[in-house]
Amino acid sequence: MKSLLTLSAILILYSLDLFAQWQPDVRLTNDPANSNTSINHAWSMTTSGSVVHVVWWDDRDGNYEIYYKRSTDGGISWGTDTQLTNNSATSRYPSVSVFGSVVHVVWEDDRDGNYEIYYKRSTDGGISWEADTRLTNNSAYSLNPSGAVSGSDVYVVWSEDRDGNNEIYFKRSTNDGVSWEADTRLTNNSADSYYSSVSVSGSVVLVLWNDNRDANYEIYCKRSTDGGISWGTDTRLTDNSAFSRYPSVSVSGSVAHVVWEDFRDANFDTYYKRSTDGGISWGTDKRLTIDSADSYHPTVSVSGSSADGGVHVVWQDNRDGNSEIYYKRSTDAGISWESDIRLTNDFSTSVKVSLSISGQVVHVVWQDNRDGNYEIYYKRNPTGNVTGIENISLEFPEKFMLEQNYPNPFNPSTTIHFSVPTSEFVTLKVFDVLGNEVATLVNEEQPAGNYEIEFSPAGLSSGIYFYKLHAGSFVETKKMILIR
Repeated sequence: MKSLLTLSAILILYSLDLFAQWQPDVRLTNDPANSNTSINHAWSMTTSGSVVHVVWWDDRDGNYEIYYKRSTDGGISWGTDTQLTNNSATSRYPSVSVFGSVVHVVWEDDRDGNYEIYYKRSTDGGISWEADTRLTNNSAYSLNPSGAVSGSDVYVVWSEDRDGNNEIYFKRSTNDGVSWEADTRLTNNSADSYYSSVSVSGSVVLVLWNDNRDANYEIYCKRSTDGGISWGTDTRLTDNSAFSRYPSVSVSGSVAHVVWEDFRDANFDTYYKRSTDGGISWGTDKRLTIDSADSYHPTVSVSGSSADGGVHVVWQDNRDGNSEIYYKRSTDAGISWESDIRLTNDFSTSVKVSLSISGQVVHVVWQDNRDGNYEIYYKRNPTGNVTGIENISLEFPEKFMLEQNYPNPFNPSTTIHFSVPTSEFVTLKVFDVLGNEVATLVNEEQPAGNYEIEFSPAGLSSGIYFYKLHAGSFVETKKMILIR
């Protein structure tokens, strides 16, 4: 018996130089426990030159602890995991920031019987770490910290219910985290304020959060122009009857960029807003995602100076039937935006994405359960250059053609044809219907050309299997039905 399945594709390519940009996914953790990044108000990753710092929380030790990993060559290779906390309580939701060789990490921790904010630092770029410092001390829950740094000034914001409802609090150190000033309450109303995000440029500190004082969650902003000594009034950034929540802010020079998730279009979309005067006034809302699926937890980061114009946004998106990581950028400081780029392509859930920009390199980290449990994954774009993208529709009738002729005692194999338009590092893998990897067929640099791969499915049960090709930034998955 012979069954033939021929798949041909109309491929949408983004000009050939795009293939050299986004590199393959890199798995950073490998243990049977769940490893989790923080949501978008905080930062799970930061960079200083070629050193990339990643933090997450992990229960490999029977309870959740904070872990750290770094790369000293811009994300090409990675060191070992470093456990930053060690106690019988839960330590979770870390946020990392860096200036020079001083790395700052804050998180929430219930070792004291209720959740408090803790802090830890390294003064040698993550090689060694000092003792934990407790930043809050009261009987209420202190949750969801976010940190930022400018020189020797370190800033932390969080939400706390010591006042009977959740308010946003702020704390700072002016000596690289050696000592800390008293808490400052930034909000004061009867509603709940959550998920504060902080960013700093010079002496201007911006704090954003979502707040339900208006009967639904809206995005609010508060700013300081003297490094956190004094604060202006609250500024409401959104005004609609739907939920606007989970803001992320990045400021460079006088230009501030904010993204959040918003339900005004009957599904959650990623929205963007900017200020060109350091947060005094704000432009109109701009919808960045336009599809019927939900887009969650966007994060924004700015490359270079405000004059550079590079604004980068990542988020998780379920338009593909499962949650994948998407990316979008602006090269004119947020005035216009390029098309969405899908960064992940597997049958699992990819969520809680964070990003950082160092020079031209774009670094992205997220949590992913393709391995049967959540692990930390990383991806980078070494040039950050996808300008001049032109959508070209090319027809490759044999680019992905699967010939299924199993079982056949004379030729019990499957033949896969594929093409590579430019020299690229190519991976070609086979997965079963549950997303489990069955075989790796190609995992090396391939010159441009047409290829034919023979795969024997001997030992596999009848059912549906998938071939997935990674070639630079291009990813394609095709289905094969195996009939025994």
